[in-house]
Amino acid sequence: MTPFNDDQSIDYGALSALVEEQVESGSHGISVTGTTGEPGSLVLAERLEMIEASASAVAGRVPFVPGTGTHQLPETIELTKKAAEVDADAALVIVPYYSRPTQAGLYEWYSRIAESVDISILLYNIPSRTGVEISPETVGRLYRDHPNIIGMKEASPNFSHANFVMQECGEDFLLFSGLEALCFPILAIGGAGFISVTANLVPREIAELYDVFEAGDWRTARALHYKLLELNDVVLTETNPTAVKWLLGRMGKINPTVRPPLIPLSESGQTTVATAAQTWNLLDGREAWA
Repeated sequence: MTPFNDDQSIDYGALSALVEEQVESGSHGISVTGTTGEPGSLVLAERLEMIEASASAVAGRVPFVPGTGTHQLPETIELTKKAAEVDADAALVIVPYYSRPTQAGLYEWYSRIAESVDISILLYNIPSRTGVEISPETVGRLYRDHPNIIGMKEASPNFSHANFVMQECGEDFLLFSGLEALCFPILAIGGAGFISVTANLVPREIAELYDVFEAGDWRTARALHYKLLELNDVVLTETNPTAVKWLLGRMGKINPTVRPPLIPLSESGQTTVATAAQTWNLLDGREAWA
């Protein structure tokens, strides 16, 4: 989450507090300026500062993976180099949006990034935001040709895509779920974990899902998967991160401001989200952000 003040400047104090809560709650890593961090609303200087401030807050206690992708190659390389400069563990690089490149274009794009930086790279496949999907064959080719491309965040609702990526790349490829409903299924096919929206709200339970799965307790992991399902669904109400910011605001943790073109959660959206949140007692005894 990228928290904003009333004047829409970045609230770095709230950012540090959010990072601290994640670490204390058992989260296994921190990622900023991915889709949930509203990267498209941040200018380049803000994204560079977000990477630096977040790295400082994490302080090496858990892996740190900032989102560094944009629709412009020079900016993407500059942001990815910044991630390397602050000793991030990897950079999350989204498929370039709006331009709808071919698979050959995507191979060239990622190859030029990988060859320009000295940091591990996670591809980020999210066709609902980018308008194009990177094919399993292109992922496999990039993985074989560039040692610093180590994995991918998978946010395609087509679960067969994730399966073919794993078949193409093999068990050492680090595949992370980027869709809440696929966190448990991605683990079941050999994935490495998940980069979660819902973890902004219930970090301890999201970490527990991974922990019990890794301990071999699939029954408990599956039960937790279904327990989380409703909350996982409503966090995407009216475009992520609108709903999560509203909830964190109601919980008194951040100013729920979003930047245009996003607008605050509607009244009907608030009713939907609050109903699911009550199941987790997220709003009980909380004082909303003033």
